Amino acid sequence: MTITCTWRGDFDNDALNALHADGFGGPVGKGDWLGRVRRHSLGWVCARTRDGTLVGFVNVAWDGGAHAFVLDTVVARDHRSRGVGTALVEAAARGARAAGCTWLHVDFEEHLRPFYVETCGFRETAAGLIALAG
Repeated sequence: MTITCTWRGDFDNDALNALHADGFGGPVGKGDWLGRVRRHSLGWVCARTRDGTLVGFVNVAWDGGAHAFVLDTVVARDHRSRGVGTALVEAAARGARAAGCTWLHVDFEEHLRPFYVETCGFRETAAGLIALAG
């Protein structure tokens, strides 16, 4: 199966909302992802099948300088364990590097450690977190 990853690729909000629901397990939202990433992100990567179906997405936020941040990485359940997530992160790293960033950060839940650390090559660092809601 051929998957194409595109930096700052076009996408439809309905397709991304459906992908998030499938990938993260929940109801289909009505978020304006396109407006959000255009306003706030350095870039994003869309993964598509040959027929154009959106099967993966990652948002790349940044601080306007050296630091970029991987957020909202999602792969459709029926496309997991096929290298799609790795390709998304690799494309995100290339896009951030091309924009002049020197660091790419990611926060992840413990069960995703093998993916981000072993597969994608992130180094573990100390970090902190404050829950602002609930």
